[in-house]
Amino acid sequence: MATRTLAQLPTPSSLLLAYASMSTSIMLFRTIFDQLFPTQLRHYIVEAVRGYWKPKSSELTLVFEETDGMESNHMFDAAESYLCSKINPDSNRLRITKSVKEKHINIKFAESEEIIDSFEGISVTWRYVRQQYSQIKCAGDEYSNENMDSYIELKFDKKFKEIIISSYLPWIMQKSQELEHEKKVVKLHDLQSYGGARSGIQDSVNLDHPSTFETLAMDPKMKKAIIDDLDLFMRRRDFYKKVGKAWKRGYLLYGPPGTGKSSLIAAMANYLKFDIYDLQLRNVGSDSGLKKLLLGTRNRSILVIEDIDCTISPHRKKTTPSVFPDFNHVRGPQFSLSGLLNFIDGLWSCCGDERIIIFTTNHKETLDPALLRPGRMDVHIHMSYLTVDGFNTLAANYLNIHDHHWRFREIKELIECKKVTPAEVAEELMKSDDVEVVLDGLVKFLERKKVEEDEIEDETEDEIERDDENQVREAKKAKIIS
Repeated sequence: MATRTLAQLPTPSSLLLAYASMSTSIMLFRTIFDQLFPTQLRHYIVEAVRGYWKPKSSELTLVFEETDGMESNHMFDAAESYLCSKINPDSNRLRITKSVKEKHINIKFAESEEIIDSFEGISVTWRYVRQQYSQIKCAGDEYSNENMDSYIELKFDKKFKEIIISSYLPWIMQKSQELEHEKKVVKLHDLQSYGGARSGIQDSVNLDHPSTFETLAMDPKMKKAIIDDLDLFMRRRDFYKKVGKAWKRGYLLYGPPGTGKSSLIAAMANYLKFDIYDLQLRNVGSDSGLKKLLLGTRNRSILVIEDIDCTISPHRKKTTPSVFPDFNHVRGPQFSLSGLLNFIDGLWSCCGDERIIIFTTNHKETLDPALLRPGRMDVHIHMSYLTVDGFNTLAANYLNIHDHHWRFREIKELIECKKVTPAEVAEELMKSDDVEVVLDGLVKFLERKKVEEDEIEDETEDEIERDDENQVREAKKAKIIS
């Protein structure tokens, strides 16, 4: 039995002959294949056969490239921002970045580093990839030019594709916005434009203004009303869309100089984490320039136009610039009031979301009524003189005290009697580190101010009396003549 089994096994010579015959057949088939089919068709057939026999993978990979054509890929930025908060303490390689204007160091995961995450019980793997290419053909020549392509890979089981795309990725977008909001540095931009020239942001700096609603020397009820109004505005995106209104809010801050208008603007920006765009209307060259300038501002921002009463007078009409301008002459604004109103409340007002527009003025009564109606300036805030509650806030901020037996009572009585601005009192509170010296100096300042204002009131009353006497005298003369 064993002898017959061994006899049935092929001999080495028969195996060699079979291999040679198979090789010859393959070579013959390849020659015929190459002769009958063009190169591109051969390549397509080979790839199709390889793809058919290639083992199927249950894993799907999504690629987030850093750029999308000429624009940045917002999804890449969102994924990178989210993953920075998920870095494992055991990571072997990390990237460290910091721009000149940033105050903090950014820690990001480095090339080929992987992060395991989970969503609704689904395990996913993130990986950061950087590819370098150095040869670029130009006019038939090759030259070396090193460039880097960066992208992020997301791998997961194919059966969870719908959940990942429809739920996980939108959730990452939301989380990245929350993270960016927490670490965002508020910036102050200076907007300038002349004539039909290129308009845009000329300068940008970090807004280091420390003003907050806690430090504002303002009536507590008014502060709460402003905060509630801002919170309501922020959460009503769908409401504005439903009623067909642009998602924006207009504020008019009016009152005497030194009452805290600029501090309130800074407090609003710090509260919302909105950038501020400072628009100097005297530097705007035309309606088209104004339009381009305002369209260049980003969403989630505050547009500030200070001292609007000094720039736009009632019923102001557009002026035509000279063909040969005198560069030694200080040119005035060349835009029209209708051009400004069209952006605030016209068709162009819908070109942007989540925006706040703030006008400031010392004299509300001089403004054109067209600027003040609802839809343009929705909230009018009177920045009044210092109140007792405002002084309590200033004392706590500058002196770190909340009461001072008889001195506080005396100061508050003087504040209630006379008109004094928060800026004036704040200046007095900075003159010494000694609390007693500061309070004594503040009392003397308020007493001097009281005397000065009493003298002004007396002079005003005397002038009124003289005017009345003159009017009576003129009336008598007119009666005698008649």
